[in-house]
Amino acid sequence: MALQNLPSTLLRTNAQIQKLLGCRTIYRMILPRIGKREVVGCGWSNLPIYADRLDFPLPAIRFREPSPEVMALREKEKGDWNKMSIEDKKALYRASFCQTFSEMKHPTGEWKLCAGVVLLCTAGSLLLGLFMRGFVYDQIPDTFSEERRKAQLKRILTLEIDGITGLSSKWDYENKKWK
Repeated sequence: MALQNLPSTLLRTNAQIQKLLGCRTIYRMILPRIGKREVVGCGWSNLPIYADRLDFPLPAIRFREPSPEVMALREKEKGDWNKMSIEDKKALYRASFCQTFSEMKHPTGEWKLCAGVVLLCTAGSLLLGLFMRGFVYDQIPDTFSEERRKAQLKRILTLEIDGITGLSSKWDYENKKWK
């Protein structure tokens, strides 16, 4: 029983923390914020903070500060648990933890926000592209016209440019058609 209260005893004041763990400013920042909540372990980051995590289900501190009702239930839990009602057990659980495992595993709908942001960014980039195409860029050069491209291809084939692996290698010069 003494070992269970050891972390809460050790982490009670800033002076004891500095003496025990050295000068760590993070403890001086966190301990005044947790209020009167009981420190029950070391937690996932070895700091006295509360976090509901599936990979580390035991937070360092209790979820709520002790109230007279919870303290009465804690005295009652030291006795026979069969005498406690379901509501009492749930109240004790909710005093120590914010969520159950099924509540932690339940989808949050965060994917909707991510999908919305992706769609907004996509729409913004499309609108920016259309604006740039309409007002910023010049007209497409004449070399992109169909007849100019055909003339360029004819010149590449006539000069046999890149005849080993390029377009000329795929042209049959005897039959005048593609291989």
